[in-house]
Order: sequence, then C-alpha cells, then structure tokens
Amino acid sequence: MPDVSAKVVKELRDKTGAGMMDCKKALLENEGDMTKSIEWLRQKGIASAEKKTSRLAAEGAVGSYIHTGSRIGVLVEINCETDFVARGDLFQGLLKDVAMQIAACPNVEFVNTNQIPEDVVKNEKLIEMGRDDLAGKPDQIKEKIVEGRIGKRLKELALMEQPYIKDSNMTVSDLVKQVSGQTGENVQVRRFTKYILGEGIEIKKQDFAEEVASMSAS
Repeated sequence: MPDVSAKVVKELRDKTGAGMMDCKKALLENEGDMTKSIEWLRQKGIASAEKKTSRLAAEGAVGSYIHTGSRIGVLVEINCETDFVARGDLFQGLLKDVAMQIAACPNVEFVNTNQIPEDVVKNEKLIEMGRDDLAGKPDQIKEKIVEGRIGKRLKELALMEQPYIKDSNMTVSDLVKQVSGQTGENVQVRRFTKYILGEGIEIKKQDFAEEVASMSAS
C-alpha cells in the first residue's frame, strides 16, 4: 500500500475540488499516481463536485417510494440548480434511489450528522457514559471511548453516511457527489419524511380472560 501523505492528498484536492477522504481513496486505489487519481475521481463523477456546493440549488423535485405491501412510504426533496437537470433521467434516477434508500434504513432520521440537534447528541452521550463496561475506567479513556461510540451512532442516524444499497463500496454522499459531477450542478438532498403504517398508534390489548370478565360484568 502506498504511503499517501497529507500534502499529496491536499494537492489532489486543490486540483479536483473533491473531498479529502475521496482524494485519499483515489490515491490509495491508484498507488499514489496523481494523474490516474484525477482520472479515477472524474470517472466516479466526484472531481469538482465539492466546488459546486456553494452554488444555490433552488430547483429540483420531490420524489416518493412505496415499499412492497404498502407499509412504508417515503417522500424526499432533492435540489439542483436548473429545472432542465431536475427533469433529466439522471436526476430522476437519483431521486428514486435515495427514496428507496431511506425506506431501507430504519435508523435514519436526518440528512447529515450536522443536522442532528445538540440535545440528541447530549442524550446519546449520557447513555454511553452510563454503560457498565466503562465503570472504573479513567475519565480520559472513558471520554475517548464514548466519543468514538457517539460518532458511530450519529452516522447511523444520518442518511448521507449510509452505505448505498445498490453498491456498498460507496455511501449515499458519494452517490450524490457522483450525480453532481455528472450533471455539472450543485445537487443536495434537502429533507425527507418516512411513513410507517401504524406508527404511533397505541393498540390496546386485552387477553381472553379479561374480555370474558368484562362481558360478564355488563
């Protein structure tokens, strides 16, 4: 495995506009070769995608997905820069794939980890700090363990961090960057809602003996 320094990763980022982790992966995949790494990023549609994120994405579309059996339904809004791209097959395909991804991820509640409210983060920390396996450990070590566990938990809640259901070698974030690179526009997943049949409805259960007793009393 080639030794990929932070300096080389930064150089590739400056040349392509891709994210630091994408650049590191490209260099590792191509044994540190800068030219091949640039080509690899372009083939993946990642190069220059990061530079587009500052541009306003006010167009787009709302897509839906109803899972087999009609027990799970999803609505998702994805934005881009022009109506032309929003109506295109590539964007519409992304819309369907992301909606399906949300339906397949029971723990996902937010688009990105930075959208997770601070009170949720604090609550997760309280839960982790109270776990039995941390009892007796020095505070400094305990904090590091808890920090790692919380980071993992927050990723479970974020859509963009999930492995893509059609290709586990990439995340949903990678998929969106790929479409952004291929369309030449800033593409962003803005929000979503998931409906699960019967969720939140309290079903009152009564056993047979209670039912007979109540009928006898009346």
